Amino acid sequence: MSKDQTTAGVPLGDNDSVDSRSNQVLGLKSEQTALPSQVDLDRADQTLPHKTSWLYRIVSTIVLVATVAGLTISYPRWKPSLDAFIRPSVANKPKPRPPLVSLATAKSESISQYINCLGTVTAFNIVSVKSRADGELLDVAFSEGQLVEKGQLLARIDPRSYVAARDQVQGQLERDQAMLAIAKLTLDRMKNVSIRDAMSQQELDERAATVRQAEATVLVDRAALASAELQLSYTKIHSPIKGRVGLRVIDQGNIVKANDANGIAVITQLQPISVVFAIPQDAIPRVRSRLEEAGTVEVLAFDRGFQQLIQTGSLTAIDNQVDASTGTLKLKAKFDNESESLFPNQFVNIRLLVKEWTEAIVIPSSAIQRGPDFSYVYVVSTTGEDSTVDIHKIVLRFTDAGRAVVESGLSVGDRVVVEGTDKLQPGGKVTLPGAKPTKP
Repeated sequence: MSKDQTTAGVPLGDNDSVDSRSNQVLGLKSEQTALPSQVDLDRADQTLPHKTSWLYRIVSTIVLVATVAGLTISYPRWKPSLDAFIRPSVANKPKPRPPLVSLATAKSESISQYINCLGTVTAFNIVSVKSRADGELLDVAFSEGQLVEKGQLLARIDPRSYVAARDQVQGQLERDQAMLAIAKLTLDRMKNVSIRDAMSQQELDERAATVRQAEATVLVDRAALASAELQLSYTKIHSPIKGRVGLRVIDQGNIVKANDANGIAVITQLQPISVVFAIPQDAIPRVRSRLEEAGTVEVLAFDRGFQQLIQTGSLTAIDNQVDASTGTLKLKAKFDNESESLFPNQFVNIRLLVKEWTEAIVIPSSAIQRGPDFSYVYVVSTTGEDSTVDIHKIVLRFTDAGRAVVESGLSVGDRVVVEGTDKLQPGGKVTLPGAKPTKP
């Protein structure tokens, strides 16, 4: 190979032209010339001047802090514009309306304080009428559920055997009375002066004893006759009390026996009637205080739903000991029950009057909120067109029938929130009933 063909160390093929080879050689030389070495770069870095100074850093920090402070202070002004630019629908949305609440006004009223408890109606007298004589039941003179008077005939038992026994005793009595008369007549004759001289004192004493014996026999006969007449009277059964007869136990034609366990009928006294109920032991002082002040305690009987007043009665008795298992004391009240709306064993709700309050501050009990250790209410105050709520701590006397008596913390005329308290915040705005909606 010649010198021209190996120029710059690049071999030339047989099919390559001279021009293309010369271009490749020139290109390689230009690339070697354009690329600097690492040594040259390091030298260049060492020769660059240090242009960042401490004054430049301070100025940059001040500018950054001023920019952030300006954006923060002007946030309320540029934020709506930014929202309108990014989210036009959100920016044009109206502000949320304050919570809607319902109000009630604290009033000064006279209110009665009651104790509520559950009672059981109990009859003063329940009589199971039983026969005291044996025999056939001839007649039943009452109807089931009939109201009977005291002494009214209820049933008749066959009296024939008792009539015969009475007549037998009556005959014995008459016989013994005749013998008594003869004994007395004989004694009187022996006491005659002329006859007495012919008789000894022993015979006279025997005649006197015979008279006394006859008198005793007559007394026994009279007692037997009274017993026979009493047994005969048992064949007619009368009502011992005024009351209502229950369902019939036995029918006509049956044989009854004295003191039969089933009896003939059950009579329950309904007028008057009593109700037995229990109160907590903590309420005993209030009941006794009311009883001492007024002399009587009013008792109201309501139905099981506390919706309808059945009757009004008065307290008649207080038990002498507290039930240790329940911590309650039993009381008994009396009701006239003229309408017979109370029946034995009926369950009723009892309201026992213990105190009457005058000029008491009364609010609905639904306005009362419970805190960890106190009670409070939301009080609404209005300034111009805005209404706000504040919390008022209160002290309660008692709550009853949806109303609460406040001892302190409220004044007459204060408006309290009774509905819509779940979203309220102290000092927050509220919407009153009938207020116009907020314009967007």
